[in-house]
Amino acid sequence: MSTRQRIVQVAVPAPLRKTFDYLLPENTGSGVQPGLRVRVPFGRRELVGVVMGQTDRSDIDASRLKRISSVIDPQPVLPEMLMRLLQWISSYYHHPVGEVMQTALPVLLRRGHAAAAVGEEKWALTDAGKELDLSTLTRAPLQKRMIETLRARDSALGSHDLAEISKGWRNAIRQLEEKGWVASRYEDCLTAPDTSLLAAPEMTPAQATAVASVSKDIESFAAYLLYGITGSGKTEVYFQLVQQVLAAGRQALVLVPEIGLTPQLVDRFRQRFAVPIAVLHSGLSDNERLCAWVSARDGRAGIVLGTRSAVFSPFANLGLIIVDEEHDGSFKQQDGLRYHARDVAVMRASREDVPIILGSATPALETLRLAKEGKYSLLELPERAQSASLPEVKLLDMQHLKNNDGLSRPLVQAIRERIEKKEQSLLFLNRRGFSPVMMCYDCGWIAPCQRCDARMTLHKRSGRLRCHHCGAERPMPQTCPECESENIHPIGEGTERVEQALEALFPEARIMRIDRDTTRRKGELEEKLERVRQGEVDILVGTQMLAKGHDFPNITLVGILNADQGIYGSDFRAPEIMLQRIIQVSGRAGRADRHGEVLIQTWHPGHPVFKALKTHDYNSFAEQELQQRKAANYPPYCHFALMRAEATAAGEALHFLQRAQTVGRAMAPEGVELLSAVASPMERRAGRYRAQLLVQSNERKPLHGFLDRWLDTIEQEKQSKRVRWSLDVDPMDMY
Repeated sequence: MSTRQRIVQVAVPAPLRKTFDYLLPENTGSGVQPGLRVRVPFGRRELVGVVMGQTDRSDIDASRLKRISSVIDPQPVLPEMLMRLLQWISSYYHHPVGEVMQTALPVLLRRGHAAAAVGEEKWALTDAGKELDLSTLTRAPLQKRMIETLRARDSALGSHDLAEISKGWRNAIRQLEEKGWVASRYEDCLTAPDTSLLAAPEMTPAQATAVASVSKDIESFAAYLLYGITGSGKTEVYFQLVQQVLAAGRQALVLVPEIGLTPQLVDRFRQRFAVPIAVLHSGLSDNERLCAWVSARDGRAGIVLGTRSAVFSPFANLGLIIVDEEHDGSFKQQDGLRYHARDVAVMRASREDVPIILGSATPALETLRLAKEGKYSLLELPERAQSASLPEVKLLDMQHLKNNDGLSRPLVQAIRERIEKKEQSLLFLNRRGFSPVMMCYDCGWIAPCQRCDARMTLHKRSGRLRCHHCGAERPMPQTCPECESENIHPIGEGTERVEQALEALFPEARIMRIDRDTTRRKGELEEKLERVRQGEVDILVGTQMLAKGHDFPNITLVGILNADQGIYGSDFRAPEIMLQRIIQVSGRAGRADRHGEVLIQTWHPGHPVFKALKTHDYNSFAEQELQQRKAANYPPYCHFALMRAEATAAGEALHFLQRAQTVGRAMAPEGVELLSAVASPMERRAGRYRAQLLVQSNERKPLHGFLDRWLDTIEQEKQSKRVRWSLDVDPMDMY
């Protein structure tokens, strides 16, 4: 119906795919701008929403419309260009626009805090605190522990550091402040630029060609695949292009897949560029994230470097986007708004008319196909920089080799030779813990998770069984719960077991394990990696955390244990992902002037994946895999959307998807196919039963048109309120 009042359309953080109409607050002039945050009444709560626009009409009677409680911002916090991108994301991923807006905002802005860069509050000892006799704090153990930590670190600590000491750190730190032993201060999230910058090395011909190709159109949109083998100097190409963008007074966005990559890359950027650098990733405090976000928006940060959510950063004058390790699955968000940061980055570059560089030694097949078809420009770096050679790859056929806790004799001998030469070895096993399973040798019982259709993993040092899917854990049993036999033993190898075996084989060696269990504390991963680079470690054992981007000059041997994991996975992408991971971790060997060697333990040495590894021929594997995908009509030759559902009662999620399947097939246009709803490969996880329904189409447009109509219908179904369901467009994980 018509109204004479201006009506504001607000996106609120609710799981509803629409905006909500509100009246302007009293005495608010002509209106409010899109991108402003407002407080609005929503049911019995008051929420922070984002203004999307204004209109003269509403489907709701004006007498029933509520007023905006207050306008938070004097100016929009989300620029117009970013607002349009977020609306596209909502449309493409069929996700509620209010939740998309929330995803793009730092936590403090979602709560209504001012959009100002206040920095991070940190605490340091005063002179009185440094001289304090700790024996006077025997009745205040937490305060004593905090002062001990501050003395040991000899630096100011933030909220993350103090939370690792105790969840109740706030009261204790305030009491120390009141006593004058500790003082707080706010530190800018942007560190001062380094005054002693490193000179740029001379580029290889391939690097120079790549830089020249981008430079000629650096002020307009184009997508480039920088396809360079490990150690070929992709980062130097990034540096050269960032330098040009900064010289023109513009900003650069650099996306990396993992937090673990950011410290080393940030250091390298700081050594080359005399501009403030903002860092954005999930390991920061709320204040640090807000400070970096605002610094990018205001143009203070010339470079923004972060993980996938950094793609939503606002910029004063964006000039270049770089996505490093573009193939990495970490760029895909696996819950909530299931966006792919690489794909969003390409769309953003197109809309803001800036170039984007996608770098990888093992490009995703989707990206490689676009490059081969000419939609992306292909830039190749076929040789390692600084005359370094590729490591020699050898396959160890485990059918003919005995092994000790997963270590074959040739691998053990190779490690011994590296220790004698004072070189380093890296052993890669993508399975943390001591052993995958505990089994009774008398009755065959295998320790199950009570909440998942999965086996529990033994963590021997803590004496506990843990589920790596839901996090459940319990003590390691002394007898079999089925037959009460004491003949129960661990089967298989995890990083903890390999570490223990190495300690027995090389008692004098300095061994370090890096996985999720050993890097829980903030900064712990960075500390361990720096010790490796400083030569304080002889043997490094770890999971996929070590596979990406790290530069360890003294590592000359890489051993791949249990390399067959993933070849025969249920997901059609399993061979591609496994090959990418092994190539990445193999690339850690021989990156300086030392010859590298890679030993791969496998039970299937004739598999095409290992043939490609042995000859460093990712191209041939990719061509063969693309042909198979085309024949099977799998991505990138068709498009998938996966609907997932879960419920506490067995069969309820599957029944909901069967109903959704019936509804969908009745309205699906030609070319859009709904497969049968099925239970998920791991049907029960964290106590909930899961099912999935796959939709596929050769064309995007009819698929997305169908999804809009289908979701509108499903949302009206009563059963949709009784199960938890979601839609994943372009899913990377079919599990």
